[in-house]
Amino acid sequence: MTTAPPDTPAEVLTVEEAAAILRISRNAAYAAARQWRATGGETGLPCIEIGRTLRVPRADLDRLLGRHGPSQAVA
Repeated sequence: MTTAPPDTPAEVLTVEEAAAILRISRNAAYAAARQWRATGGETGLPCIEIGRTLRVPRADLDRLLGRHGPSQAVA
């Protein structure tokens, strides 16, 4: 199995990792992910379901935060 170098950000995050980035609780992140799924992506935390697990695509999280590139944050 090939793994990404340690300095390369993951393409998908766990809900817990996304919660840490957003500085919200794990429960709040899961509630936002459920909201995303229930509203068909209108509101909430963007996520995908893989089997029985939820993952947050980094690109979607970056868009949510207003980031335009891997290391560019909007001030």
